[in-house]
Amino acid sequence: MENAPETARITPMAHRFRGYLPVVVDVETGGFDWNRHALLELAAVPLDLDENGLLVPGTTSSVHLHPAPGLEIDPKSLEVTGIDLDHPFRFAKHEKDGLDHVFAPVRAAVKKHGCQRAILVGHNAHFDLNFLNAAVARVGHKRNPFHPFSVFDTVTLAGVAYGQTVLARAVAAAGFDWNAEDAHSAVYDAEQTARLFCTIANAWPRPLA
Repeated sequence: MENAPETARITPMAHRFRGYLPVVVDVETGGFDWNRHALLELAAVPLDLDENGLLVPGTTSSVHLHPAPGLEIDPKSLEVTGIDLDHPFRFAKHEKDGLDHVFAPVRAAVKKHGCQRAILVGHNAHFDLNFLNAAVARVGHKRNPFHPFSVFDTVTLAGVAYGQTVLARAVAAAGFDWNAEDAHSAVYDAEQTARLFCTIANAWPRPLA
């Protein structure tokens, strides 16, 4: 006799966001045009729940990327981010391998929480999503865990909660330190954005069951 199919788990996280797992993403790029400028860094922080059911940042995955062939890099962007493309310890990956490296733990987190898909959380989130989607399209990636157009944007949330829309000021308003020397690193910005999102979401009344 065949085993009955496993019933989809309705976990607290899946219930909290209608089956979506919030994953905070930050990208560093060679400019502002996702069709023309290169994706250089990518970091993702799946969110988790602590023993009290509060949102907390999970484990960060990140990658440095080789600029995709044919894409441009504005030197002014490198001045802002401080990225040295020729640094011997950059250990960059090509886009397909880099996306695999970041997407695998995101898919594992989606499965852990019984969610149907990841939803990107970002500060000016559609900027990050557009660069991510452009890279996915370039390499023909078939296992992108993120919703193709829906996002949670901490610009909006921080504007409502604190009257601040700049990430550094919003993080400070939420009660956290901000180190300007570490900013414009995909890992640092993603982790700070994750703390900001969790703080705002945890302070909001929880949806009724």
